[in-house]
Amino acid sequence: MSYDRFVDERLLSSRDALNKFQIKMKILDFDENARDFSQRFGRRLLVKKTLLTIKHILTEEIEERELDVEELEKRMRKERLFSSSNRWISPSEIKNGYILASRHLDLLADAIALDVVVFE
Repeated sequence: MSYDRFVDERLLSSRDALNKFQIKMKILDFDENARDFSQRFGRRLLVKKTLLTIKHILTEEIEERELDVEELEKRMRKERLFSSSNRWISPSEIKNGYILASRHLDLLADAIALDVVVFE
């Protein structure tokens, strides 16, 4: 592997506030035909589905869950009249199919609000 393709693991994984969970997100599906009307952010992709990998740091247990971010956003708008997620991701925020840790909370906001993803 060449150095320019190397991606540090710390860029891809985020942790909860109590340092009990380590989270990684991989893009499974995105909408190629979606048009971003805001040109000031440049070219962006609309994420549909992600694979959420949660590692329990204390027990070393790994849990994988497929999240349909598009469906969660629709459900959130139906139940709560608004959605706090931002499914638009810049191609520079994707490394080897994984989403950078700085964007995890934006994609998980609706799932956490609807208790689909619970950190206990």
